[in-house]
Amino acid sequence: MSKNASTQNKVIVVGAGVAGLCVASELLDNGFITTVIDRQSKPGPKSCSWWAGGMLAPFCESESAEPSVLKFGQFAATWWQEKTGLVRQNGSLVIANNRDHADLQRFAKLTQNHVSLNQQQVSALEPDLDGRFVRGLYYQSEAHLSPRDALNKLRENLLIRGAKFLTQQVDPQELGKQHLVIDCRGIKAKSSTKGLRGVKGEMLILRCPDINLQRPIRLLHPRIPLYIVPRGNNVYMIGATMIESGARKYATARSVMELLSAAYAVSPSFGEAEILEIGVDSRPAFSDNLPKVRHQGNVITANGLYRHGFLLAPTLAKMVTQYLVDEVEPEWFESSLSN
Repeated sequence: MSKNASTQNKVIVVGAGVAGLCVASELLDNGFITTVIDRQSKPGPKSCSWWAGGMLAPFCESESAEPSVLKFGQFAATWWQEKTGLVRQNGSLVIANNRDHADLQRFAKLTQNHVSLNQQQVSALEPDLDGRFVRGLYYQSEAHLSPRDALNKLRENLLIRGAKFLTQQVDPQELGKQHLVIDCRGIKAKSSTKGLRGVKGEMLILRCPDINLQRPIRLLHPRIPLYIVPRGNNVYMIGATMIESGARKYATARSVMELLSAAYAVSPSFGEAEILEIGVDSRPAFSDNLPKVRHQGNVITANGLYRHGFLLAPTLAKMVTQYLVDEVEPEWFESSLSN
């Protein structure tokens, strides 16, 4: 198959997580007749994307991520707002306990586009932190969304625009014998994708009526750097561990206790929170923790979003689509010889 598929405008996307839905959206924008195939009939807890934090925080992520995460992640909030209208542009707040202020200084040196806050300014930004933190970093341009709402909205919009959804388990290579296929299966593609590994993430969903946070809070912690993301109605995502493991079924007692302990350190009000869900899944990642686009025959693989699913999926989708339309090799492209 020629890489230029603009004349072959029927495409099958395998996988309806954040990568697959973003790719399908970009394909529709460029005139492709798009079918999405997934084992599940709709977004749900068996998808890694269901358990995402939903932080659109490229500057905070640049503290430990490759430069291209910052470069391409700055595009995400605009894309998600245009597609779903669900983005909350309230910035991000990074804090540390008094004993960990050296970590806050290090974080500041490794990132950009932030303002240093004193205790009064932190309290003005988030009054329910009760003046517990004497310093903070505010990343005003960052944003967040509810991943579950965003996935459902994106799927709904795709259906309205004419995309077809099929519920079945398929082999992308078999499909590729007759169709142009974009494989976006995430960790489910591990057995057939060279170099793909699983990074286990564990997180909690809490309801805490006694605290009302307006933006994602990151607590720099020596063992588990914690984030707290508001979901609305006093519901919060508390996450997340990063364990080199493909295990997907159960969270460990140690991780749950450490997440709860760190949340309590942010505000004792979390001690009275209701635990609504304990989530665990395996994030797909390559050795450099950056996505990869690979092309072999009629199958294009787009995978490896790691912990940056909602942040980098729009760019990954645009790269795949531009590759099909204009034969422009993505920055994250690997030749089939590397596959």
